[in-house]
Amino acid sequence: MRRVQGLDDDNHGIIFDMPGLLVNSEKLYWDANIQAAEEENLGTPRDAYLKLTGATVKEMQDFYHKYFKTEADRDRFIKRTDDLVWQWTDEGKLKLQPGVQEALDEFEKRGLKMAIASSNYENVVQHAMWVTGIRNYFDFHLSYLDVQRGHIKAKPAPDIYLEAAKKMNLPNENILVFEDSSTGVQAAANAGLKCVMVPDLKAPSVKDKQNATMICQNFFEFLKKI
Repeated sequence: MRRVQGLDDDNHGIIFDMPGLLVNSEKLYWDANIQAAEEENLGTPRDAYLKLTGATVKEMQDFYHKYFKTEADRDRFIKRTDDLVWQWTDEGKLKLQPGVQEALDEFEKRGLKMAIASSNYENVVQHAMWVTGIRNYFDFHLSYLDVQRGHIKAKPAPDIYLEAAKKMNLPNENILVFEDSSTGVQAAANAGLKCVMVPDLKAPSVKDKQNATMICQNFFEFLKKI
């Protein structure tokens, strides 16, 4: 295991993914996918939706092509899923992942710059930050809106992390990324950034173990290591 060093001064920065890493939204999406599918009587196995966790654009398209006859069916399913997660978020079911609050407090105390680089929609990222009360920890955030505006490729392409690193105005060696998915870990590696993986619903792959600087069960484990 490679040691993460240099987190003791304000000339360092941390970039976080969001869904599944900072908040338990991937579990909510999984549950919403199951409920939406059962309402439509799709008959897909429950574990099939795990394929959507941290999926690339192509993987998502392949999934939808396999299980939906028309684009209208697909769009209705996606909207129902999004509506359920939004509703559950407002009902208080969206929670910070274990150790996130403690990690944010520790990083803030150390004077580190912090940002979010997520491929999720802007309104979803904003909603999650407001509901969980973590918005003011971050210097800035990037979302799918920035992917569209900048005409950049989504993860696993390095683009969103390169954009975040540029905006953070720090050398790459002074930036640490936190990710929960294989797609995100690959994106950080492609950007030449150190990455700590905190897996959520899926266990780390052999490739993740090669790409990640460190793999921790949760943020509490990471805090112990530093």
